[in-house]
Amino acid sequence: MDKGKKSSRTSDGGGASKAKEPTFNKEDGYVRMYLRGRPITMFMPQDAVEGYKIGAKLELPAEKLSLEWAYGYRGKDCRANVELLPSGELVFFVAAVGVLQHVESGVQRHYLGHDDDIKCMAVHPDKVIVATGQVVGKSKDGKVLPAHVRVWSSASLETLHLIGGGVFDRGVLCISFSRAGGGGLLCAVDDGNEKMISVWNWKKETKVTDSKCSNEVVYSADFHPKEENVIVTCGKNNINFWALDGRNLSKKQGIFEKHEKPKHVLCLIYLDNGDAVSGDSSGNIYVWGKGGYRITRAITGVHASGVMALCERADGTFISGGRDGHVVFWDSKMEKTGESRIPKDLGTVRSLADGADGSFWVGTTENGILQGSAHGEFSPVVQGHTDELWGLAVHQNQDAFLTCAQDKQAILWNSATHRPTWIKTLKDPLQSADFHPSGKVVAIGTQAASWLVLDLKTQKELHHESAGNEQIAVMRYSPDGSHLAVGSNDNFIYVYSVSEEGHKYNAVGKCTGHSSFVTHLDWSTNGEFLMSNSGDYETLYWTPANCKQVTAMATVRDVEWATMTCVLGFSTFGVWSEGADGTDINALCRSGSGKLCVLGDDFGKVRLFRFPASQPKAPSHAYGGHCSHVTNVAFSSDDSFVFTTGGKDMGVLQWRVQ
Repeated sequence: MDKGKKSSRTSDGGGASKAKEPTFNKEDGYVRMYLRGRPITMFMPQDAVEGYKIGAKLELPAEKLSLEWAYGYRGKDCRANVELLPSGELVFFVAAVGVLQHVESGVQRHYLGHDDDIKCMAVHPDKVIVATGQVVGKSKDGKVLPAHVRVWSSASLETLHLIGGGVFDRGVLCISFSRAGGGGLLCAVDDGNEKMISVWNWKKETKVTDSKCSNEVVYSADFHPKEENVIVTCGKNNINFWALDGRNLSKKQGIFEKHEKPKHVLCLIYLDNGDAVSGDSSGNIYVWGKGGYRITRAITGVHASGVMALCERADGTFISGGRDGHVVFWDSKMEKTGESRIPKDLGTVRSLADGADGSFWVGTTENGILQGSAHGEFSPVVQGHTDELWGLAVHQNQDAFLTCAQDKQAILWNSATHRPTWIKTLKDPLQSADFHPSGKVVAIGTQAASWLVLDLKTQKELHHESAGNEQIAVMRYSPDGSHLAVGSNDNFIYVYSVSEEGHKYNAVGKCTGHSSFVTHLDWSTNGEFLMSNSGDYETLYWTPANCKQVTAMATVRDVEWATMTCVLGFSTFGVWSEGADGTDINALCRSGSGKLCVLGDDFGKVRLFRFPASQPKAPSHAYGGHCSHVTNVAFSSDDSFVFTTGGKDMGVLQWRVQ
């Protein structure tokens, strides 16, 4: 695969043979390192040559990161993953983070025990213990990180038990705690070729039994409220009722008889009276009588399309939510009492949960969480991106940062309130962004070989221009705002002059010299030079005034750089581990103080280093929370926070520097 033609980059976890050690040439003043056997020569500032020792050891930074806020929610492809706890906290997940968000105070706490995507969740009947199941991952050294379920306390955030490590195949589709008998059992459905259902004594971490559930996808599982040995599961072409007898697990398929058999049974719940209620892809709700596997009541055409979620409420009534965006209210006798419609721009229903004081909670397909009222009003509480995310820019003098993604959305976030200031949907998938130093406009690069400029106050599009014929991977304004450099996957850097505080642009030319896609750009403090990295591990230097390449290293070796995001250079080569693939590090950012740098890698890790990291194998603090590729990183303008983006996990994490 040509990584330069993709928006996300992959890694095989290291080179095939033992990497060569970096070397220091004092006479010429450079360090040479190797990526996949390719020599990378990095010239050092003249005043650093004399006292430099390549074997010297760097210390860990005194500062550390603590996760303050996780933006987003995984509703696009997950179900039954929002619930209100008696503590007043919503529990849900995004990326590899279990989130506890207090509804009134707006404070988040985080469970960080997972090392890859969380895909399912269940809350114990005691409303304190939570279980979350994850997919298979891969470590930095190429080892498989097995799919498993973690049982943890929402009070202490401690991991209580780990279930099924090495048992599940690709991941865990759905989980559920038993409700009778003290909630001592947990069932889980595996996302293997054969969807296996397993029952566990979770306190002992032992498997009671397992059985093949289906060849097709399974969406949900639930225990009977009064009988610990009865479970119901549903999925594509199936709804199955299970009986546990010792170590034997037997099933009976639900019989539809005269009723329409749907292609998908999308959701189900056991009511407290023992009835099972299912919702399907034809918009129907079926009631399966106590202890039986036959339909005792059919309510057809409830929703115009699939019934995606069902929720029983504390007062015995219940709610259904559909792909049509409607939420329908039912009394305890299952008679319809009302209906509401979610605003179209907020998505459709993916999950439902009972709330307090008559409210309820809706997890949506647009990766948002809404608080709903009996009066039909919906208020967004959590919002996020819905497709792969790479673009990140931090405002220079406000508590604000912007993210943009392949979902075509640009979101300006307030980092103090943790809410969107605005969300703008554009024409094309988005890839990169940078704020003009005036703080009044933001430039955004697309995957459609074009870039545009938005006014921050009005979101009005001020400028739109094509650049080459590939996606715009990186945007960078000069320190004084007089120029904009645009790095493309077509191997060129396009330079524009900028006037009227970022409102007007004129082409200067293009920098030609890279033989692979441009990945990172930095301006010198005086704006006279550009430094760039590319996909084939090159570092090149330019004079943007005439777009000429600088080939004499004596000209640029002592240049002071306004930013440091390039991942290949003397001041950052120590962040590369032995045997690293040249694409293992996706993003790097030096702090404004010049004392720290942070990077995001292909293994879901955010790493904090001292700066400069100009010794081999520089030590770092490593933090989990993202999955797979961490695509971008940035310090806040005052260095008090670090912002990071996950590619396919679509999450944005805000870390406090302590």
